[in-house]
Amino acid sequence: MNWYTLRVISGKEKKIKEAILFDVNISEMDEQISDVLVPSENIVEMRDGKKKIKERVFFPGYLLVRLEMNKETRYLLENVNGVISFVGSKGNPQPLRPDEAQRFLGDFDGGDGPLRVTEAAPFKVGDSVKVTDGPFMDFSGTVQEVNHDKQKLKVLVSIFGRQTPVELDYLQVKMES
Repeated sequence: MNWYTLRVISGKEKKIKEAILFDVNISEMDEQISDVLVPSENIVEMRDGKKKIKERVFFPGYLLVRLEMNKETRYLLENVNGVISFVGSKGNPQPLRPDEAQRFLGDFDGGDGPLRVTEAAPFKVGDSVKVTDGPFMDFSGTVQEVNHDKQKLKVLVSIFGRQTPVELDYLQVKMES
């Protein structure tokens, strides 16, 4: 089985994936079409003081499909509503080379879910930062401690003329220029 790239209607990748999986199930082609992926990542943003996780599609307008290419599988996939065509030259579907597939998939294990979670850039002890969110917004301070696992910082902030340690998320601060 090889990985192929399908050109689909941009913005409809998830719905088209579901339609493909539905058609594969009805046609009993589970053995020939094993995986349909929408390569994506989760991005964590701060909005109104709360963490929001937003999914971002890496390649809008494309799906990755692992299948055994033959007339039946090609016909099934090309006739799903929203599928434009396979990627390839002169109408011939071109499989991804193993190194290309690995680069696109990363360490993705084939399950449903994000490829990775992206956070703001890490900080180091001694960095000058400005608090951008929360009760200490607009305060400036110095990074005293960094916890990469929890993605939190301990920042010394001057409150009423006194240095006070405050624990903050990476997303609540930015580097001071």
